[in-house]
Amino acid sequence: MAELTIGKKVNRFFRRKAPYFFISPFFAFFLVFGAFPIFFALYLSFHDWNGIATSPMVFIGGENYWYTLTDPLFWQALKNTIVLTIQSSIPQHVLGLFFAFVINLGFVKYKNFFKTTLFLPYITSTVAVSMIFAILFGYPYGFLNYLFVSLQKLPLFQTIFNWLRLDPPLKWLGSASLIIPSISTQIVWRWTGWNTILYLAGLQTIPPELYEAARVDGAKWYQVFFKITLPSLRPVLQFAVTMSVIGGLQIFNEPFIMVGKNGGTGRAGYTLAMYLYQTGFEWGYFGSAAAISYLVFVLIFIFSFISRRLLRSEEGVS
Repeated sequence: MAELTIGKKVNRFFRRKAPYFFISPFFAFFLVFGAFPIFFALYLSFHDWNGIATSPMVFIGGENYWYTLTDPLFWQALKNTIVLTIQSSIPQHVLGLFFAFVINLGFVKYKNFFKTTLFLPYITSTVAVSMIFAILFGYPYGFLNYLFVSLQKLPLFQTIFNWLRLDPPLKWLGSASLIIPSISTQIVWRWTGWNTILYLAGLQTIPPELYEAARVDGAKWYQVFFKITLPSLRPVLQFAVTMSVIGGLQIFNEPFIMVGKNGGTGRAGYTLAMYLYQTGFEWGYFGSAAAISYLVFVLIFIFSFISRRLLRSEEGVS
């Protein structure tokens, strides 16, 4: 009996402790690769360090933050990042909503094929896609310039180009005014499918009875859209916009590959992530780089909070 009792206690002990044992590897990896870098970066942001293990860390208080906030390059990178985020976010959400409506209303015959085609850009390599778009926007023999030069020979397009003051071939990645629109095009192409799937999932959760009741009441299509569809999609819209803000403020690969580490002509494509990269890994100011990372975190929190508050306030009004 004593042995049986001991066996039951052992089994009970393992049953209770087994879940903790199986999830312990996750917490171990998180502590090493997640929590430690977060707190070490915060600690490092108050020190001067060149990244060499044998070099001492000198405590300098908030000088790294002060230096960053008084550096004109930081504000230029912030401005470029915000403009790039806005220019790339609005089209991808508008197109995502449009494609989601087209698929949901049954205007597309092969829905699965269409959804797969739209989603493919999202799962492709960012580096490969950025290199392809750099070739497409190349000067003077890129595909877009070849297309524009060919269209310019037609009277209608010649009039349009003259009205827009465009003279192909264009330096898409060499002109300060065209760098951000060119990078935005690649981001929109990549993320439209992702937003389409999100909005489509949201549309499919709206009860069809709401639309049927609206039709019976004689509601117009725009009334249905603004009174039923958009309010029902607001949780999905909050998530999608927040993700766009977070991703936009951290954008690095696309501008780095398409226009180089300095952001191209006039640093027009220079972003906060590129500024952080150069500060730490090229100029060797790891303390300042850590401070920049926490400033970016604060900016992400502020902009995400604002976007969520705006959408919630609209929900309260509606």
